[in-house]
Amino acid sequence: MIRALLLAAVGAGSIAWAHTPALAEAACTNRGQLDDMYCDADGDLVADAPADASRHRDPSALVFAYTPVEDPAVYQNIFKPFTDYLSTCTGKRVVYYPVQSNSAEIEAMRSGRLHVAGFSTGPTGFAVNMAGAVPFAAKGTAEQVRGYQLFMIVKKDSPYQKLADLKGKKVAHTSPSSNSGNLAPQVLFPEEGLKPGEDYQPVFSGGHDKSVLGVEAGDYDAAPVASDVFSRMITRGTVKADDFRVIYKSEVFPTSSFAHAHDLKPELAEKVKKCFYDFRFTPEMTKEFNGDDRFFPITYKKDWAVVRRVAEESGTPYNKAAYEKEAAREAEAARKKAGEAKKP
Repeated sequence: MIRALLLAAVGAGSIAWAHTPALAEAACTNRGQLDDMYCDADGDLVADAPADASRHRDPSALVFAYTPVEDPAVYQNIFKPFTDYLSTCTGKRVVYYPVQSNSAEIEAMRSGRLHVAGFSTGPTGFAVNMAGAVPFAAKGTAEQVRGYQLFMIVKKDSPYQKLADLKGKKVAHTSPSSNSGNLAPQVLFPEEGLKPGEDYQPVFSGGHDKSVLGVEAGDYDAAPVASDVFSRMITRGTVKADDFRVIYKSEVFPTSSFAHAHDLKPELAEKVKKCFYDFRFTPEMTKEFNGDDRFFPITYKKDWAVVRRVAEESGTPYNKAAYEKEAAREAEAARKKAGEAKKP
């Protein structure tokens, strides 16, 4: 039943928006870039818990999702030791929701159907501003959050040695809201002599894994991808490192954020955070996540500052208009994919 309700949010940006009740705080002193459903009186850039305690939610089952950067089914199994622990730790049943798109995940939290989730680096800003997500953790070690870099990958036997060599070539970006897959390239590549949208027209692949596989197959000449996703695909044996060359590496960005819905009962939200911080990854999770062994505390205001800068400078701020455009694009891509699947 929960899954059926959540699936109704897929690609339904404008529809879900129309049916979301207007719950704006009556006397909000500061909202910043948050949607008018939310308030940020303390200035930490994320939605405050509702002032009216009757609006605090204490669900009998916690719905958890992880960003759809790769095959959702893979991560349902990888996160099972954690979701089992979260259930024991909170005393609540935990339901894993394998989301199919960033907009579906954001809409599910906005509509109250998703309680705790991992959001990709770029879409985290939309989750915060449009869905009231409150990021509190990222994967890391005892010392620090483990970040990732933007890689520009090409086939090993290709002639391309630097970004400027890709002018006029077929370059795959992942999706418009992706930090490493689209936004950061728009800000960082021009400094290296390559302007997306002018020197080449990006082709959206739909995901980092799809971009990597597309380069391997020769469908694309190159692709900007997240280094951690690329490394995980190599670790799992999905692709071979020797088949690629990395011709560009960026500064380090934070990895996916883990956030709770702003209107969870405060005591429950604190319990969820403690459960995250106390959990230690299984050996299989540590291997999958490139040596990370825990959830490290973070704040959106501090740790996502560089990501917000990239979004602003790339002309794609985390506002309602940009989000609805991205949701519509993902919905159209899903419809197209469904149509192709029905073809004999």
